[in-house]
Amino acid sequence: MNDLYTWAALGSIAGASAATLLATNVIGGLIGPSGDKYRKWIAIAIALLLSYVTAAFADDASGEKWVIAFFNALVIFSAALGINQLPPGNRQATQPSPTQVAQGREPRIFRSWV
Repeated sequence: MNDLYTWAALGSIAGASAATLLATNVIGGLIGPSGDKYRKWIAIAIALLLSYVTAAFADDASGEKWVIAFFNALVIFSAALGINQLPPGNRQATQPSPTQVAQGREPRIFRSWV
């Protein structure tokens, strides 16, 4: 069980990004289709929480760590959001096209919430 997710992994950018993505999709899935418009806000809240909790456990005593934690949260959020989907022409549509629905190809688990 210790090999799946550890505190050290959660404290890394990759681990925090994965946790943000997974938690946002699970929460959004539990809320249902009406929660799709809140997924970005859920993701930024989780990213900020993880970043500031990690900063709280840091040994650095200076106030700079809180500023750095904010920018780390933006990196976590951007990675979870899929910033590599920019520019807009590369993004997948959030609503399936009528052709996709007619052919039964509606995305079920992971879909773009950009």
